[in-house]
Amino acid sequence: MTKTFAFIGLGVMGSPMASNLVKAGYKVKGWNRTSSKNLVKQADAAGVKVVSTIASAVRNADLIFICVSDEADVNEVIFQSGGIAENAENNTLIIDFSTIGAIASQNMTKNLAVKGLRFLDAPISGGDIGAQQGTLTIMVGGKQADFTEAEPVLAAMGKNIIYCGESGSGQAVKLCNQVLCSVHMVALCEAMQLAKQLGLDPNLIIEVCSTGAAGSWALSNLGEKVADSDFAPGFMIKHILKDLRLVQENLGDADLDLPGVEFAQKQFQSVQDMGGEEQGTQAMIRAYNNN
Repeated sequence: MTKTFAFIGLGVMGSPMASNLVKAGYKVKGWNRTSSKNLVKQADAAGVKVVSTIASAVRNADLIFICVSDEADVNEVIFQSGGIAENAENNTLIIDFSTIGAIASQNMTKNLAVKGLRFLDAPISGGDIGAQQGTLTIMVGGKQADFTEAEPVLAAMGKNIIYCGESGSGQAVKLCNQVLCSVHMVALCEAMQLAKQLGLDPNLIIEVCSTGAAGSWALSNLGEKVADSDFAPGFMIKHILKDLRLVQENLGDADLDLPGVEFAQKQFQSVQDMGGEEQGTQAMIRAYNNN
């Protein structure tokens, strides 16, 4: 019998991920807060059965996936009246791709266990390109047995699926990932600024440096966008700012100085203040050009 999954959140990442599940032969019922968006229509065209309520999506689902923006959104779709917790079958496994931090995921696991539901935190990396191509990195925290159950299905959406440890571990790894992404973007923008000052074609920097020790995902995938001032979002400024806030919050009272993170946060905030909160993270270059 073909398994049926629920996918809550059909945005930039969720829409292609749900579509990839359909390509892999699964039945998928999807829900999005705003059903009129083009990405929702794309999922529908790909074979995702878009429904009007969370209850319709999760009822009798074998697995439930969530891909929304932040902790408040995750809490809402799970615990609101008519949400997942009210309508999912007992012992159903919920897999959350959102980035909400380790502490929030640990609390989510405890609160769902009381309601007889299981939870994996499974934040993702790879941007919209990775979501479309099914090559995401998926960092998973939770019970090993739950991960073993989910892994074959996650393979339809990701290339690198890593079990990171107990509840919250996937989120902890993702926060480290976001630190790297943020500081890499600083390096990319500053290299492009230097190239411009020295009279070099920025595309030459991408071509040459991508092949050596300075190569990175950011340079290969976002370098050309920086050079072309293409700020269409794969991952929005407002979302990276949320993630960097989570880095600080999850440190708690720890005495840890992260000057690179603080500078990246300042640059992203400058772009948001210019009205660029829904532009891609490559728009950090605007903070250097002041426009």
